Amino acid sequence: MTVYTDLPRWPGRGRLWSHLVSDASAAELHAFAEACGVPRRAFERDHYDLTVEAHRLAVTLGARVVPSRELVRLLTAAGLRRPKRRGPPRVDTAPAPLGGLRAPSGPPLAGSPAPFGPLLAGVAGPPSEKS
Repeated sequence: MTVYTDLPRWPGRGRLWSHLVSDASAAELHAFAEACGVPRRAFERDHYDLTVEAHRLAVTLGARVVPSRELVRLLTAAGLRRPKRRGPPRVDTAPAPLGGLRAPSGPPLAGSPAPFGPLLAGVAGPPSEKS
């Protein structure tokens, strides 16, 4: 089992962070992070974010320290790289608001400019420009 980490040099929330990755599998990565006491919420797509303290423990438990670019190369070569998505979120993958409720789809209600027209009745619009 080989996992890798870079040096803690990434600033965030008033501290420095490093990354922990595996070139074998996500299961291996999760098991190692758990052994280091790193919470699952520190996992982000293809790596764990480590505090300086967690980084030290990871190295003590056998993580190899490599440059940041090497982490990306290892993940890519293993087919485990999951880069951040660029651009606006896709509509079909956006989380549903309000616990799964979605806006009605279909034609607007009669006499309303939009499906939510009746909900907005009586709401003041922009101020008029009367002099």
